Amino acid sequence: MLSKNNEMMNRDLEVIWHPCTQMKDHETLPIIPIKSGKGVYLYDFEGNSYIDAVSSWWVNLFGHSNTFINEKIKAQLEKLEHVLLAGFTHEPAIELAHKLVNITPEGLAKVFYVDNGSSAVEAALKMSYHFHLNNGKKKPVFLSLTNSYHGETIGALSVGDVALYKETYEPLLIANKQVPVPVDQTQEAAEAALSILEKVLHDQADEIAALILEPLVQGAGNMHMYHPAYLIGARELTRKYGVHLITDEIMTGFGRTGKMFACDHAGISPDFMTLSKGLTGGYLPLSVVMTTDEVYSAFYCDYNEYKAFLHSHSYTGNPLACTAALATLELFEKDDVLGNNEKKSRYILERAEKIAELSNVKEIRQQGMITAIELQGYSAEDRIGISVYKYALTRGVLLRPLGHVVYFMPPYTISYEEIDKMVDVAWEGIAKVNKES
Repeated sequence: MLSKNNEMMNRDLEVIWHPCTQMKDHETLPIIPIKSGKGVYLYDFEGNSYIDAVSSWWVNLFGHSNTFINEKIKAQLEKLEHVLLAGFTHEPAIELAHKLVNITPEGLAKVFYVDNGSSAVEAALKMSYHFHLNNGKKKPVFLSLTNSYHGETIGALSVGDVALYKETYEPLLIANKQVPVPVDQTQEAAEAALSILEKVLHDQADEIAALILEPLVQGAGNMHMYHPAYLIGARELTRKYGVHLITDEIMTGFGRTGKMFACDHAGISPDFMTLSKGLTGGYLPLSVVMTTDEVYSAFYCDYNEYKAFLHSHSYTGNPLACTAALATLELFEKDDVLGNNEKKSRYILERAEKIAELSNVKEIRQQGMITAIELQGYSAEDRIGISVYKYALTRGVLLRPLGHVVYFMPPYTISYEEIDKMVDVAWEGIAKVNKES
């Protein structure tokens, strides 16, 4: 008789096509069926536990099945599960919008609800282009950074630079130009990249609607990190040349980088900020585009179907998702989350020092509660990340490396003992592939 895990895996493979997956891998790589989650742990159908060291694709902030968030959602479920947000509204959407305006950088005064991260990027791109059009300018080109990732819908793919995601669909994409991301976390690298940005803006600002970037950390781009000085300079230059700045804080928002938002490290306020992932604590799909009164005003007029921003999603501003987000923000208000995260991030880096001593480790870099371990000496064909992933599962830790980069992005509720296990298992897995190579 098949075990419950194997039974569930077989039933899955009969009908489900998984995201970011070569399904043929699962002829040899088992799918892990999860029955439940609590805190930083996921549990399969046979009682095995796994520390969720990647926060289930970077979304979970306060642990799985968080009692406080659970109760808030249950209470909302008894009142209203959903209502269209066109011509109607509801309390969770109103309260959440006010909170977001209060905690995001000054000047971001309007909230546009969307469903997921890629859709938020799409909406921001459309808003920027349409703003310029409403002001009598056609600016059909967007500017982005090399090595960037902004999602996998057509517009979001267009402004990204991860070849794995982009090359296949190149003929379908919208016009985009790229400028170099700073090569490392030094201020000198930021200044060098800014000099190139200024030249491009000086020469081509008339056709560029916006610069979009992931502030400080490029997530799917192997957790590449750069200095806040680049954000300061980019904000100054985009203002100077009349180009919007879109900060994609879908991954970096809500405390991941050590401050509430990555923009806070530079003290800047963009024209658009996209938020998702941690917004609901990892519970439900929800995203927003934050923008300014200036942008909002460009669409505010007597009815004109060409001037209005006619963009919508069926589940826009869903009450249950908004309630989860309100509960998540309340946890930030109740506890010193950022202060505790600062201590934990220091501890993670201290514990990871022994990993840095391995000969197949190129460097370890960190920004807040994101720690990246870059391996060296491997080609893409080696698929070294899969080997570390498989080993870690045998030791009860969920690591999902980005190619040759192993990273930690755990829920903020992780304990110091759980950090010890997470780091120790990563060390073992990296040491193991070092010996085998």
